[in-house]
Formats: sequence, C-alpha cells, structure tokens
Amino acid sequence: MTSAPIAVALDAPDLETAARWATLVTPHVSTVKVGLELYLRYGPDVIASVRGASRVQVFLDLKLHDIPATVRGAARAVARLKPAYLTVHAAGGAAMIREAVEAAPATTIAAVTVLTSLGDADLAALGIAGPAPDAVRRLAVLAVEAGAQALVCSPQEAAAVRAEVGPGITLITPGVRPAGAAVQDQARVATPEEALAAGADLLVIGRPITGAPDPGAAAAAIATALRRTSVDGPAGTSAETSAETP
Repeated sequence: MTSAPIAVALDAPDLETAARWATLVTPHVSTVKVGLELYLRYGPDVIASVRGASRVQVFLDLKLHDIPATVRGAARAVARLKPAYLTVHAAGGAAMIREAVEAAPATTIAAVTVLTSLGDADLAALGIAGPAPDAVRRLAVLAVEAGAQALVCSPQEAAAVRAEVGPGITLITPGVRPAGAAVQDQARVATPEEALAAGADLLVIGRPITGAPDPGAAAAAIATALRRTSVDGPAGTSAETSAETP
C-alpha cells in the first residue's frame, strides 16, 4: 500500500517521544518532519532516531534565513544527513536560495513563502505588500527562478501558486487540519482533502496526529480518507466521472 503524502510534524518534547511517534506513523505516511526546536535540542542524532530502520523520508524544517554564505555553509553541513527536504525562507532572497541549492544537491530545497501563522494585518505590520496570496505568489516565483525545487505555502494559496510555477515544483502545505480539528496558531488552513484538491503534493500535519491518543491510528485514518478521495473524487463520485463532467 502506498504511503499517504503526509509529513508528520514531530514537535515532541524529547527525542524518545519523537522516535516513538515516527515508528507509529511511518507505516501510513511518506515523510516525518523535524523542526527547529527538536533539531537544536538533539542535533544530528535526531535524524537517525526518527528515521529508524524504515525508509521514511525526513523533512528537515530549519527555515534557514541568513546571508548567502552562511546559508551555504549551513546547508552543506546538514546535507550529509541526507534529508529529503530542507527549508529556507524565500524572503532571504534569490542569492541565498541559490547557495542552498548548490550546497545540498541531493536534497530538495523547499522555499517557505509566507508563514501560515501570518494574516494580512501581520504582513502590513511587517511592511510587506499584501494581501497574503499576492505576497506568496511573488515569493514563489522568486524562489523557483533561483532554483528551489519545492515551495511551502498555505493550502489556501496552493492553486494560485501551482498556476504560477507549473507542475514540476513540489508544493508543501502546512496549516492542514482535518474537519473539526482546532485551528490553534494557524491563520490560513484547510482540510487534507481540500489541500490535495488545490494542488498540494505533501501535507504537513502535526497535532491532529501526534496529539491523538493513538498517533498511528490517527495517521492511518487520515491516510485512508485521502486514498478514498483520490479514488472517488471530492464530491463522492468516481474520479473518472468527475474528469468527464464539464
């Protein structure tokens, strides 16, 4: 059975918990995500611990943002850990993104556009021209032109970003919450089914899975729902029939 295109955010309080969550979810999902807090606390050891004996992809979400030479050195340092994905901030500029891409040729560099915790008012306070979808599209185009192979955007902007950058770029969407789940600190969210329908390739889901009494069962349930959607189509009709409907 093919693993679901989900990156489970392992925002755990300790290495043992992160490794346990990874073991529980990896039969059902393609990727596990290691964020800044966990990496800073445990360093490179965390990658081996969450990867375990499985072939699961590791998404190293460090959101590098510094001068180009510093990002180049940082990307080179973590490339030896063989993460499938490494994030940088698109706002760091084209030169910075190019350095990361060149320093980690075996890793997919994913440029973060606008954090899903930010809304239009936040962008205005930061002096960034909005609204958020416009800022996301500008940063997406800049990043792809600089060599980024993936983009991180909210599911609400995925369709517009896909139209801008075409089919060859991987779209990663945080801010994904199953129907009925708490929004928490995310401002621009969608359900997993909505995110895939909008053109996302990899869905970042954290607390709805890791905060469940059984993270493995929660991951399996979401994966099953996504497979059902891919077969039946978003309205419950077959994908073949949906494709023929004007």
